Amino acid sequence: MEKITEVPKVERRPVDGHKGTFGKVLVVGGSVGFSGAPALMGKAALRSGAGLVRVAVPASIQPIVAAFEPCYTTTALRDDANGQMSPEAGIVLLRMLADNDVVAFGPGTGMGAGVKETLLLLIAAEGLKLVVDADGLNVLSQCGGPGGWVEKKKAEVVLTPHPGEMGRLWKSVFREPMPEDRTECAAKFAEKTGTVVVLKGAGTVVTDGERVFVNDTGNPGMATAGSGDVLTGSIAALIGQGLSTFDASVLGTHVHGLAGNIAAAVHGQISLTATDIIDNLSAAFGQVVEW
Repeated sequence: MEKITEVPKVERRPVDGHKGTFGKVLVVGGSVGFSGAPALMGKAALRSGAGLVRVAVPASIQPIVAAFEPCYTTTALRDDANGQMSPEAGIVLLRMLADNDVVAFGPGTGMGAGVKETLLLLIAAEGLKLVVDADGLNVLSQCGGPGGWVEKKKAEVVLTPHPGEMGRLWKSVFREPMPEDRTECAAKFAEKTGTVVVLKGAGTVVTDGERVFVNDTGNPGMATAGSGDVLTGSIAALIGQGLSTFDASVLGTHVHGLAGNIAAAVHGQISLTATDIIDNLSAAFGQVVEW
């Protein structure tokens, strides 16, 4: 397997570029009590260079999410009795795909029937670029058997699990024990499922089964609620700007950790929050990208 050490770059922005030039990102997430996750993801996508960000959430939390950030737009999805997206949400989102370059799905969605049906519809959408995190990963771990999501998959998929989510995903696809080595585990899963895996943690592993990158930025202060939502938003934004799913995952992971390091230098690791990471994405990108 090829070991990647160089971090990819995005091209310098053309002087005649417009907001449509730099990627249209559709964020799908949230449920009652979990409005912050999609809002953080949307704001992170904006800070990571996306030209347009749309955040689709259950109708009951749409006003809350809209108030979080004025620079993205919001779409209200029909919700169920539990405040999660209903099965009808999938049909609405499929109609939106043609006007977006990438979809980021999962944080705060819960694991109801509507969430499952919607995610499986997206997984099966040919040509879609899809980043799946959080509850979306847990839904996939329930759909990994024969005839499950791996066989249905037609989208280009990035999975961003933490170790616990990786364990559940592994058991749903493999019968053999999960390797203790993080790189081996992520690479085998990526190869088996035809995805890019971003296995989070100290030394986040990014792999497509043929190439592997082990990240060296970040700090323990980033082990805080919402940090993963920021990472997912950054990766999605970079895909929208034209990077491959693998290159976007490598650059997004590197810059996310770098922003966390810059934030920790100001706030300390103990007081670090996910919004601090977002606030320092601009400084992090300034160190590695020629805008």
